[in-house]
Amino acid sequence: MRGDFSTAAATYDSAAVLAREVGARMAQRLDLVKITPQRIADIGCATGDGIRALQARYPKAQAIALDYALPMLRAVRRATPRLQRVMGRGPRLLNADVRALPLAANSLGLVWSNLMLHWLDDPLPAFREMHRVLEVGGLLCFAVLGPDTLKQIRDAATRVGAGDTARRFLDMHDLGDMLVAAGFGDPVMDMEMITLTYAGPRAFLADQRHLGVRDGLLGRQAWRDWRRVFDAWEPDADGRLPASFEVVFGHAWKPEPRQIADGRAVISFRPR
Repeated sequence: MRGDFSTAAATYDSAAVLAREVGARMAQRLDLVKITPQRIADIGCATGDGIRALQARYPKAQAIALDYALPMLRAVRRATPRLQRVMGRGPRLLNADVRALPLAANSLGLVWSNLMLHWLDDPLPAFREMHRVLEVGGLLCFAVLGPDTLKQIRDAATRVGAGDTARRFLDMHDLGDMLVAAGFGDPVMDMEMITLTYAGPRAFLADQRHLGVRDGLLGRQAWRDWRRVFDAWEPDADGRLPASFEVVFGHAWKPEPRQIADGRAVISFRPR
């Protein structure tokens, strides 16, 4: 999907309603956390809404905007005020894959990722990399799509006997297990349903194309089958087509290590 996201950089903002809403809800969760990170990173930053919000929240922190689609990073640069760039206060831009972060171990106080990790077939290597680059006591805050996403379209496909080619997403229990396996301590997971409505299938498909996720989200099947599915997609009371997105929110801390690099266990003794 790298090429799809690269192509979508110019149109992404026009359709990123869900990403903006999820980012706002992620920010609300940060209101409950008292941290003053020195270095922060938005991984899968797209056009930069997240990193700009984080810079406003933590103005003294060094900010990193990371994405594997280079045109997205160019959009971040264009949206950064010139004075910020001249004074060196704009985010540092990194073109990289989350599974191989070009960052030093224990270098970040906060890692943020909004609606990116679910595009990976296996998020565990990414969680391990995020754990590696976080400092002890650092926080991972992320949101991904869950398995009940696009339930209305899946139900329509079942009713007409069409193939269900839409992408399958992990549930929050599997994600929590992956966080623990990656070394995070006491992950907190919760879920919310967000429903967007569309005037018709073309509007829905246009949004997904503008985001660069149409094929990755819906998969591929013959157009005649899609027409049958969309004809069976039931409108709401206002005559619009509802599309529900299950959004899984997670945050987890990097705890003190229980084992050092050579395999020896670490035991802490505290005075009584």
